[in-house]
This record gives sequence, C-alpha cells and structure tokens, in this order.
Amino acid sequence: MTLPSWQDKKLGSMSRAALWLVTVVGEGNVFTKSTLREAFPDVAQIDRRLRDLRVHDWRIDTSREDAELKQQEQRFVTRGADVWIPGQSKAPKHKNSLTAAQRTKILQGDNYLCRTCGIAAGEEYGDGVEQAQLNVARRKVLLADGTVEHQLVTECRRCGAGGTDREVDQGVVLEMVEALSPVERLTLAGWLAADQRTLSPLDRLWGILRTLPEESRKAVADALDDMDD
Repeated sequence: MTLPSWQDKKLGSMSRAALWLVTVVGEGNVFTKSTLREAFPDVAQIDRRLRDLRVHDWRIDTSREDAELKQQEQRFVTRGADVWIPGQSKAPKHKNSLTAAQRTKILQGDNYLCRTCGIAAGEEYGDGVEQAQLNVARRKVLLADGTVEHQLVTECRRCGAGGTDREVDQGVVLEMVEALSPVERLTLAGWLAADQRTLSPLDRLWGILRTLPEESRKAVADALDDMDD
C-alpha cells in the first residue's frame, strides 16, 4: 500500500509527522528535535504534534527512557495507528482527556503516591537526579469476568515514560487472596485499609539479621537451635 506524502499540507500536522517518521526516519532509528523542526518549518508546534502520536500507540523514546540517547535525540521505536487514514486519528475512548476535578479525585484516592513505584509527589528518586511529579495514567485491567477495562491510576512521570500501558490481571490477584490463610487475609485487609504495609516484629528482626556478618548470623542460628531443644 502506497503511503501519502508527509509533505502533503492537506493532511494534519500529526499525520504528516507520523508519515515522516515512517518514510524518512524509520523504526529503530534516531532523530533530533532540530531535524524534526527543519522538516516542518511551517508547523509552529510540531514537537507537540509528535507527542500526540503516543496516544495512538506510537512509541517514541527520549533520553529519559533510553540512556543511550542524548538530550536532543529521540528514537522512533514502533509505529502505531495509521493516523493519516480518516477515523484513525481519533483518540481511543479510554484515552480521552480528564477534567481537573477527575484528576484531583484520582490523586486523592491514591493518597498522592505513584502506584507503580510508591514514590510521593516531590520526593527525590534514589539517584537524586530529580523530584517526582505525579500524573494520572490509564491502566489496563483484566477483570475477573474476563472483560478488559481501563482504570485511572496515579503514576509518576518517570514510571509513565514511554507511554506503554501496564496491565494487571484482577482474577489472578483474587485467586491469590483466596489462597491465603484467615490470619493472612486479616493482615492484608489491614494493609489495604491503611494503604501501607506494616512490618511485623519478625519482619523487622529479619531485616536486622540480614545486616550481621556471617559469624554473628551463625551465633543467632545456634541460639535458635538451643531454644528449640
């Protein structure tokens, strides 16, 4: 099938950007913001139009997702929907924009924590490079009845980078819950209510024991054996 020309100004700028990626850059290859802007001198916000492609399952990585890239570089990883075809440029229903009220409700419901890595808004990552900024993402959930639903969830910008949907199988989770003992279910219910896992004295003791040198760990093991006698 012959593709339209990316230089056809009768097409929308997002469609032209998509065609430019396919016919000029090619999947897996790197381009820069400068070459993008040089190709589209007539489009004032071509960077934004390129980002819009991610809603249509196009994957375009930056240096945040690909450590091999420089700051000005991007990599065209995979092609998504053929947005130049009438009807294909409409965003999927589950990816429509949120209102400010909806976004606030999701953030509050998730206690302003990223539901992927657990970091809170404004916290520094372990590498000290940046502070966390929270967004609302759509997570694909396979429900227990076999149907698929996209549910809203809080996610930090770093975890959400790349625009790929994460998926969780609710049925598998429920099966794992059913397999727990009554005491374990009670503990789990408490963690859910507090939205935080509380460590038992045994968990805390294990954390301390793991820090001991081999000789001291052996002394504790011997002491345990003596207590069982």
